[in-house]
Amino acid sequence: MLSLKSKLPAVGTTIFSVMSALANEVGAVNLSQGFPDFEANPKMIDLVNESMKKGLNQYAPMIGVATLRETIAEKTRFLYGASCDADTEITVVSGASEAIFDALACIISSNDEVIILEPAYDLYLPIITLFGGKVIPISLDSNYQIPFELLKNAINPKTKALLINSPHNPTGAILKKNDLEQLEKLLENTDIVLISDEVYEHIIFDGQSHESVMKYPKLRERSFVVSSFGKTYHTTGWKLGYCIAPPALTKELRKVHQFNTFSTNTPMQYAMAEFLKSKEEYLHLPDFYQERRDKFKKMLEATPFKILPCEGTYFQLVSYAHLSDEKDTDYTVRLTKEAKVATIPISVFYRNQTDRKVIRFCFAKKYETLEKGIENLLKSKDKLYQK
Repeated sequence: MLSLKSKLPAVGTTIFSVMSALANEVGAVNLSQGFPDFEANPKMIDLVNESMKKGLNQYAPMIGVATLRETIAEKTRFLYGASCDADTEITVVSGASEAIFDALACIISSNDEVIILEPAYDLYLPIITLFGGKVIPISLDSNYQIPFELLKNAINPKTKALLINSPHNPTGAILKKNDLEQLEKLLENTDIVLISDEVYEHIIFDGQSHESVMKYPKLRERSFVVSSFGKTYHTTGWKLGYCIAPPALTKELRKVHQFNTFSTNTPMQYAMAEFLKSKEEYLHLPDFYQERRDKFKKMLEATPFKILPCEGTYFQLVSYAHLSDEKDTDYTVRLTKEAKVATIPISVFYRNQTDRKVIRFCFAKKYETLEKGIENLLKSKDKLYQK
């Protein structure tokens, strides 16, 4: 029998796949995995069809279709007042996950330290480990804000990179102007690379604005800034994203990208280049999702859960600490089976499975889906308490 030593022995199937599969198995409403269940704009579908019919079906340029990169540059200028070169600073990739993979792959050497802020999206840790890096987790405070003193103390000569995410998955917290300014001061006079995961940049609420790293020149000069069309336009299955970085960093990222996926879906790139010109399609997203957040929050008020703040993303956290002492992993499985609503336990976003008795709902769903989920919870109210 073949003997194989795993490079990722602690990694199994992601919690998102596990909970979605369980939801399907038991017929539960799936409010776990972060994907919309409403349709993409029909105009986008038509634009993809047009591109395919025009014969735009072969490999795209490795760095991305020129018109799409130019439109991304214009969008970045419009939103953040930042000029970037479409040829030397923008790379179109097969989803934001690929951008993060490529960025980490091109900078990490054995035993380099990479700081992540927990709870953290579960993609980060395995990639760092895969390339021989050492993960240094820093827990966000009780309000899911950066503990800057702890972060400062974690930085040392071995620190190669810091990974930030705002708006934040899974908590819905956002970084404010003051946070970015503190990061500028903290990273000044270091060689630390910043990887800024900004895939939810357009899903931000209550009149607040997204503080992109692109607005802060001293941070931008050391950063990979990652975004996603899938999150923006309800097309997660298209796996289309991009990365903006200074020329020196972009050069290294592209070395990995060309031997990872080489290029990204051609007709979808041409379609996105055209669709992205309509600013209203992304400018209306805060209102679109805030309406869902507010209605879902109102629905949740009928349950015994404690509702936590949500400033961005399409995720809503709730605490069940006053209802049950069960581990969050056990609680979410039981809720899926008995109350017929699938959610995500927050402990899986911590390396050491820190359990704060908090679970995550995804509200990027049709209203009837959300209503059915709440209906199931209310029908099974007794199931929400300790068994």
